[in-house]
Amino acid sequence: MSFFPPSGLMRRLLALLLAASGLALGNAAAQDVAIGWNPRSGDAWVDTWLGDMNRYGARYPEPFVDEMVRYHNAPRALVLELLQTRQWTSGDVYYACALAAVLGRPCRHVVDLYEADRSQGWGALAQRLGVKPGSPEFHRLKKGFVPTYDRWARPIDLDDELRRDFPNHGKDKAKGRKSKAKTGSRDDASSPGKSAKKARH
Repeated sequence: MSFFPPSGLMRRLLALLLAASGLALGNAAAQDVAIGWNPRSGDAWVDTWLGDMNRYGARYPEPFVDEMVRYHNAPRALVLELLQTRQWTSGDVYYACALAAVLGRPCRHVVDLYEADRSQGWGALAQRLGVKPGSPEFHRLKKGFVPTYDRWARPIDLDDELRRDFPNHGKDKAKGRKSKAKTGSRDDASSPGKSAKKARH
């Protein structure tokens, strides 16, 4: 029985398959960590949608990683390391890089600070860095969720503050969502908004 070594194309395909399986396994481990996960950002709306990012990143790891690299200036190697090796959740990765962008610092800088002391959550670290709820910097951070979700074509419910910034957001899709609701079709991101609204009351 003769054996033929894989061609260059086959080797590349195998490498891609191994990388994809590694990313999926890393995300599965991170989502196990996410059970009972609480980012403690200091804002109920932010906490809700970071939790939704955990679900999105577990289901669609490649678009999540691409978002971090292309729009949040995060090195791909760092994002993959956090998800696969350090078992960070997608929500934690996003928040670290979004906070770093607001501060004008590299994502790794915020990652290192957070890993040094996770005990008080993201809110305490952000406040130490001058980004506290109600500040212009925190508002910029919250606004950044909206274009991210738009690029993912994933629905997001805005709070009162963000609706003032995006008064027409989602209106052109409202009829489509109502139609889906009538037929019983639901997206896995449709429930977080209700949780956020309850948290605000």
